Amino acid sequence: MSLESEIKKRRTFAIISHPDAGKTTLTEKFLLYGGAINLAGSVKGKKTAKHAVSDWMEIEKERGISVTSSVLQFNYEGYCINILDTPGHEDFSEDTYRTLMAADSAVMVIDASKGVEKQTIKLFKVCVMRHIPIFTFINKMDREANDPFELLDEIESVLGIATCPINWPIGCGKEFKGVYDRKEKNVSLFKAAMNGQKEVDTEIVDASDEAVLKDRIGDAFYDKLQEDIELLDGASAEFDQEMVSAGDLTPVFFGSALTNFGVQTFLEHFLSMTTSPLPRKSDQGVIDPFT
Repeated sequence: MSLESEIKKRRTFAIISHPDAGKTTLTEKFLLYGGAINLAGSVKGKKTAKHAVSDWMEIEKERGISVTSSVLQFNYEGYCINILDTPGHEDFSEDTYRTLMAADSAVMVIDASKGVEKQTIKLFKVCVMRHIPIFTFINKMDREANDPFELLDEIESVLGIATCPINWPIGCGKEFKGVYDRKEKNVSLFKAAMNGQKEVDTEIVDASDEAVLKDRIGDAFYDKLQEDIELLDGASAEFDQEMVSAGDLTPVFFGSALTNFGVQTFLEHFLSMTTSPLPRKSDQGVIDPFT
């Protein structure tokens, strides 16, 4: 196999967020679905719980925070994936800024109950300066969350980037039913996994099957979903790959990293939308990875 074909299969991305938005937990779940680990840890939990793989320093295990960047590699669906897990806390932000220089794209994790937070804004600006495409994962939908339309509006007004929801949440918290995939026209039904440590099978229902969908999510949520779909189709930006690559449009996904819900779907969509290593500017001119 040629060097060029190997490079084209490579995906290197950073995960950025405000502290406690679920960045390192999402990293763990990527590794789980990529087959790199058999049991996922998290950055929170009891002393007997498994720690996150990317939090390898003792201080990280003790305090449940990331204080240094880590690089994790795994293979998935023919791609060689490099994840750059960065510290979210401001005290360690310099390490994050340096790490972003190596990223070809970034996944921005947002807590659904808190929206766009201070450190997220700072890291987003660094990505913009480096012309890094940004993909958004709105996390913790299994908990009480802000209205999804308000979250999109906040991303656009605070960060100044257009949004394109790829999937859409149905309820939140104790009434979280799942997400509607706007591209595939189906609904993935939410089912909490035991501690989120293992992969979970997701029931998928064709959105056109009204009877089955109503049976699964209830009449009220079905009617609300139809209203939301109509509003999204009429008001939200259409997906545009060139705008995404230019950093002018962020595809938005909803899910719950802790319970694994939406992680695999996000990963598969993300890999189809992001690119292989791009040419880089340096003090010696442009460096092309293919030459």
